[in-house]
Parts: sequence; C-alpha cells; structure tokens
Amino acid sequence: MSCCSAEIGLDVSLRRTGCSADELTIASRDLGNGLRQSVLSIPTMHCAACIGAVETILAEVPGVERARANLSLRRVTIDWRRHRETAPDLLGALASIGYQADLPTAEIDGDDNVLAELVRALAVAGFCSMNIMLLSVSVWAGADAATRQTFHAVSALLALPAVIYSGAGFYRSAWQALSHRRTNMDVPISVGILLTFALSLYDTITDAPHAYFEAATSLIFVLLIGRVLDHAMRRKARSAIAALTRLIPRGASVVQPNGRLDYVELAEIKAGMRLAIATGERVPTDGVVEDGSAELDAALITGESRWRSVRAGESVRAGELNVVNPFVLRTTAAPADSTVAEMTRMIEEAENGRLRFRRLADRAASLYAPVVHSLAALALVGWFLATGSLHTALTVSVAVLIITCPCALGLAVPMVQVVLAQRLFERGVMATDGSAFERLREIDTVVFDKTGTLTTGIPRLANLAAIATDALELAAALARSSSHPVAGAIAAAATLTDAPPAFANIREEAGMGLEGRHGEDLYRLGRPEWALSSQDTSATTVLSKNGEALARFQFGEDIRRGARDLVRTLKDRGFYVVLLSGDGPEAVETVAGELAIADRRARLLPAEKVRAIKDMQAAGRRVLMVGDGINDAPALRAADVSMAPTSASDVGRSAADFVFLGNDLRVVTDVFDNVEKANGLIRQNFALAAFYNLASLPIALSGHVTPLIAALAMSSSSLVVIANALRLARTPESSPATVPLDAGASA
Repeated sequence: MSCCSAEIGLDVSLRRTGCSADELTIASRDLGNGLRQSVLSIPTMHCAACIGAVETILAEVPGVERARANLSLRRVTIDWRRHRETAPDLLGALASIGYQADLPTAEIDGDDNVLAELVRALAVAGFCSMNIMLLSVSVWAGADAATRQTFHAVSALLALPAVIYSGAGFYRSAWQALSHRRTNMDVPISVGILLTFALSLYDTITDAPHAYFEAATSLIFVLLIGRVLDHAMRRKARSAIAALTRLIPRGASVVQPNGRLDYVELAEIKAGMRLAIATGERVPTDGVVEDGSAELDAALITGESRWRSVRAGESVRAGELNVVNPFVLRTTAAPADSTVAEMTRMIEEAENGRLRFRRLADRAASLYAPVVHSLAALALVGWFLATGSLHTALTVSVAVLIITCPCALGLAVPMVQVVLAQRLFERGVMATDGSAFERLREIDTVVFDKTGTLTTGIPRLANLAAIATDALELAAALARSSSHPVAGAIAAAATLTDAPPAFANIREEAGMGLEGRHGEDLYRLGRPEWALSSQDTSATTVLSKNGEALARFQFGEDIRRGARDLVRTLKDRGFYVVLLSGDGPEAVETVAGELAIADRRARLLPAEKVRAIKDMQAAGRRVLMVGDGINDAPALRAADVSMAPTSASDVGRSAADFVFLGNDLRVVTDVFDNVEKANGLIRQNFALAAFYNLASLPIALSGHVTPLIAALAMSSSSLVVIANALRLARTPESSPATVPLDAGASA
C-alpha cells in the first residue's frame, strides 16, 4: 500500500521559485475559447490520497475547470480560465495543503536517486530487525537478568538507526499531513513505531522483563518492502514520455534572410521560421518544405516502413528523419504544438485516465487512519480505566496500532506482481505495469498494428518468380548503391555473381529512384512515372532501359511467426480482432486477408488510432493494443492494456504494459493464462489480509497481544501473503497455443 512516505530520503522542502500569474500564463497552452492548460510538477505527491487532496483543492480554486493528477509523472494538468482578469493562484492553493509545486523542469522531476535511498533504508531496517530478533530469542528463552538487560541495551542501540533513518520518511509524511489538518495512513504507523520504541526504551531503563524493539524495526522493514516494489513499478511507468522526448533534437539551424545559418535551442523555434534540415537529422517541429526535396523515414509518425518522398509545398511532421538530401523547412507550429508534442500529451492524458482503483484507494486512505486512531484511543482509555496502569493501557494501544497495520494488504498485489513478472520473464515476456494484470482479465477486443507487429516490417520481393534473372541482376546492381529499404529487398533477392553488371554515373533522385548508365544505355529503378516514358501503374517499382520497362517489382512483408495461430486462437475464444495501421490500403488489405481479419483500417495517424480505440471503449469494449512503433505509443497508452515486441522502438516498449521477446506472437496467449492465475492469487491474498485484520483486532483490544506478538502476527500475515504469491512460480508450464482464454465477449 503506497503512502506519502514512499520516497525515503527525498527532500520535501522543494524551493518555490515564486512563479507569478504572468509566468503561469506564458507557460500555459491556449485551448481556445478562453480556456488555458497548465502543467505543474508536484514531487511530494506519492499516493492515491495525495491525488485526491490535490485534485480537490484545485477544483475549489475560482477559474479552474478541471484538474487531473498523474501519479507516475508527479504532475497535475489544470484547465483554467482567468478569474477577475488574472490567472488562478494554483501554487498558493497547493501550498495551503502542504504541496509545493512549480513549473516542470528536469531538475524538479528527476528522482533517479529515490529508489536507491529506499533500498538503503530497507537494508538498514532489515539488518537491525534481524539482529534484534536474534537477541530476542535468547531473552524469551529465559536469559538471566544481567544477560537480558545487556541484550535489551544492545537492541536499543540497534533499533536507533532503523527508527531514526529508515523510519524518517514515515514521520515526515505524517507531520506534513497533520500540520495541514489532514491525516493519512502514515500517522498511525508513525505513532506505533515511536510509542513502541519509547515504551521499550522505558522498559529497558527500568529493567522490565520484556522490551519490544523488534516490533518497531520489523514493522518498518515490512512496510518498506512494499514501498520499494511500488516505487519500482511507478518508475517504469514514467519512462515512455522521457523516451519520446529524447528523440526530438535539442535545436535546429535557422536560415537567416542573408543566408547565414544560426543554431537555436528547441524552445526558441517559432512558427514561420525557416530551418535547414540536413541529411540524417530529425525534423524538430511541423512545417512545409520550402526548398528542395528529400526522402523521409516517417516510421515515428505513421509506422510506415517505406520512406516518404517530399517536395516543395508538402507537409513534414516533427520526428520524421531526413534520409536523403537536405532541404529548407518553413515551420507551421512551435515544438510545443507539434505532432510529437501532441503524442506526448496523448500519452499523459491516457495515463491520467487509467488510475482505475483510485477511488477505492482514496476511500481506504481516508477510512484507515481515523478508524485505527479511534480504536487505539478507546483501548487506551478503556484499559486505563479498567487497570489504572498507564503502561498497560499504552501497551495495548500500541499493540492495536501495530497489529492493524495493513502490511499484508499492501503486499497482496505487489508480491503477486513480482512473482508473475518473474514467471513471464522466464517465458519471454517483460511486464512494465503491474496494474495491467487485473485489467487484462476484462479484455474482449484485441487491436493489432501491422508493420513490425503482425509482420516483420522488412520489405520482401513478392513476385520474384515473375522476374527474369538478368533483369533482377541489373536491378540489384543499381539497388546496392542505395540504403533505401526497397532497394535492399531487391538486392537481397538477387543471387550474387562473380561479375555483376557495372553501372557508371549512378545517382539517386529523392522520391523517385536510382539511375545509372551501362554503356550507351540509361537504366532507371524506381517509380513508374519517373522511370518509364509511358504511364504505367501496374507496379510500385520498375526497372527501365531507355524508358522501356524491363521488370516490374511488387513488394510485401513476411508475416511474423505465430501471427496466424494467434489471430485464429483469439477469434476462436471470443475476442474481436481489429487491424489499425498507418500503411497504405493495399499493404493492409494483403496482410488482413492472409490473417482473416475482417475489421481493418489503413492510413491512420496516431491521433486517429487513439480515436478508433476510444470509440471501441465508448461502445463498451475493453481493448488490448499490440503495437511496436513510436507512432503506436499514444494508442498503446489509450488502450486498456498494451503489448509490444522487443523489436519495437524505445518509446513503443516504454508505453506498453507488456514487452515480449522473440518473434513468436503466440506468447500473447501465454500472458492471458498466467495473468488469470495471478489474479486468482490476488483475490486470495485480499481475503487472507481481510480475515487477518478481522480476527486479530478483537484479540488485540482484549489485551491478549503484546507489541511483540502484534509485530510477529503482522509479519506472519505478510509472510502468508508472500508464500501464497509464490505458488504462481510452481504452477506447470502451458503451451501458448493451447492456453484457455477467458474473454467474456464474442466478436
């Protein structure tokens, strides 16, 4: 269970830079009709209760129409209008409840050291707890008074590092909540730890027979285990946007009126500027080709494996790679409003909307602390009135606080996720988002990308048998001079000879093809309208000699191994299968026909893929997206669950909930099988945790539980949950092709 103390060692006293209303307005986006959108970074937002507090306080600010917090990125997106001719005081509202925020920067958002701090705190708590436990065995076994007193003193010294260092994050979180008249789950935890240590220290000084240092340290240790696992999951969820951002150049060369090139930072690029895009550079923002022509690798945007030819007057999108020929671009948008920026916002928006269990977590966070506080207070008052002993009353009260600690409940999900992640990894699947395990059970629709997912993404010569050997050798000799994917397919199809045809003056014309001279003859390999003297649209690529066709080439892509079996299995088990692709209609129809996918859609941009998925979701479907390209990242995030092959782009892999190794798509069904087993174990763990709390609470209130027994009971319940999760690792293997799927819906 995640709480605000999840970030042990993180400095919560973030310096506020004094962002003014004007600065907030400048940094915001204009959404039209007077509505603006701002993004604020809140490093101290760590749990579902934090999300609820942040969104609630912002919703009360005059002028704010919507506030959506993103826990993975620790940001909040606010849509607002001017109130009384000024921007709303968003930072002031957040500061009033203890959250200091600022405009996002790499320094504020970066928390790479947090996980290391958590692990160090966990290691200290584990070392102290285990050694104190060893000393306690001797005490409880009947050590003499002198030995007992010595062991208690040593235990006190060992407990100090755990209580002070490892528990510091709990105390900071509890104090932050209390100082702003709020409460959270760390308040009873902190009270339990500190009271147990204080009572144990008092009992050590007064030579009492028992002390409970092991209760305080083991409580910290078990809590930190769950929080380390939780933070690791969230850290992975933040990587998609970072990977997408890294692909955009940090600046570009601006063409000045006198022809001079001046390099400027990305943030300084505005609409209407003229940029020089060199060969090998990515386009930094959307625009129109003003001068020159080029070949662009548009896989970032469309997923199309073939290069795209552009000439003067044609549009270019941010993120496209210039492969052939430099050109001058007239920008039509600032980088903040470009296609890639919009993809980033779509990823963030989809991630904001997928916190499905937030309301349940908010309710648990709001109910747990007051209920436990009330029960502990009743125990304290009741036992003091009954016995007249403050020590006895405090001991019972502390036992109630400890035994009701939700450690087992907090470990119920992450432990199964960790075991499942390890099992899937052994089967060739990496899980990047633990929450997807439960969402996968509701899937009834599977959406595939084409290039690189259902196909290998590598063009192949489809009509090899119809091409004469000598024509193929001539075409291959020309093709070996180019790095174009289509040229590579022709070269790969030809058999190397000892004396290949020799061409002179070979040159490549952007968007058209290759030409060269062999003797007195001019040969061309490329588009029919360029290579032939007559109109011919019977092929996408032709080889011509002096304008006359020698060979016509048709291209296709190899179907990925296991794709046919996977699609057939999914359809047989009630899943609705859809193909969404950025490729042209001809290529999409060919692949969809081979795989018998009836619902196929071509030439879709990233936003159109997202819209198609949201339309399905609006119709009541639960969508699994399987894609590989950077252009698929928004769709992967918009889907209820997403998968990508390891051959996918960095952004595609980061955006996916599951990444599978190898080339066999049948592993997708294996994921369904193991996730179904894991969700059964999660339900069992929740039942075990609930039974433990319901059974142990009356016993603790009756005074039959000491703080040590409470800590042992709490630890035992956690161990039971962990042992139950480990059962998943011992389940027999299944063949991906024969895994029973529980779709719950039909095509």
